[in-house]
Amino acid sequence: MTYWQSKLNYNPLKALLESENDAVIYFTKRDLIEEDVKPIEYLWDFPEVQKILKKQQPDGSWKPKGKNDENSEVKYSLIETWRQFRVLTQQYEMNKTHFAIKKASEYLFSCQTDEGDIRGILANQYAPYYTGAIMYLLIKAGYENDPRIEKGFKWLLKMRQNDGGWVIGSPGMIGTKLSRDETNDLTSNAERETMKSFDPLKPFSAAGTGMVLRAFAVHPFYRKSEYALNAANLLKSKFFKKDNWNSYKNPDNWVRFQFPFWWNNIISALDSISLMELSKDDPDIKNALKWLINHQENDGLWKVSYSTIHKSPDKKRTFKTRLWLTLTVCRIFKRFYENKNQLIFH
Repeated sequence: MTYWQSKLNYNPLKALLESENDAVIYFTKRDLIEEDVKPIEYLWDFPEVQKILKKQQPDGSWKPKGKNDENSEVKYSLIETWRQFRVLTQQYEMNKTHFAIKKASEYLFSCQTDEGDIRGILANQYAPYYTGAIMYLLIKAGYENDPRIEKGFKWLLKMRQNDGGWVIGSPGMIGTKLSRDETNDLTSNAERETMKSFDPLKPFSAAGTGMVLRAFAVHPFYRKSEYALNAANLLKSKFFKKDNWNSYKNPDNWVRFQFPFWWNNIISALDSISLMELSKDDPDIKNALKWLINHQENDGLWKVSYSTIHKSPDKKRTFKTRLWLTLTVCRIFKRFYENKNQLIFH
């Protein structure tokens, strides 16, 4: 048993290796046991991957069922492409050497504005949290040195609140009080101009900052930047606490998980922070790791949700997701307990 495994109450490797999920078994052997495995391209021929690729459109996008961009102000194809791109790049580690990923990446970049953000999910309004989450995947796909990624980082840095974090909604909407109807119209009507009445004095949102930080955490330069470290410090300070913003305000949102990542939660946040090599001895991080240890199930896996405000999903239906989440948690523990160059963060 390795040192990081000894920190857990139950052995997760047995459940992962006996899961009959070939992709999970592959990454368990490669990342946790450090066995020699076939080249990553081996996974790209799996039936579940090919099923996704067959639905890709000639322009590189994916079209959602029942939605048509031509009749909508919201780019539903952008949302659906992000959804599928998450699976291909985060779950199966596909990259731009594959023609389908290159096509999808170019489609995503085509949604980047001259300012630098990726726009369309909230019609014509800014969405730094979506921009960061999409850039995270593009960087993982091999575009870390692309000038369009650099342009995106410059925009994200420009969109920070004064405390160094980001908000969950369009920053242009936080300087003025808006009704629900007005907010809905702004985020669904592309004829509305981008609102720019910022209020940078308002505090950061952990939900928004967690999604943006993913892009910084996987970039070889920006993960070490003062900006990223400051944002990580803000993010961890809110672990298991209420957010500063109404969206995803309840602390239970920290313990409701998805894989591949979507919204911010304790696993996605720790994944970013562990990639940035912060210290496991930091009080906030130590507390989060302790929570994961205490909430591991006796089958060696973690549940998809420990929330009291959301409906508890069926374990059989979510077994595959539980495997991926457990693999991610194990990677996190391995980074924290085997990395000799961690930053002590105060």
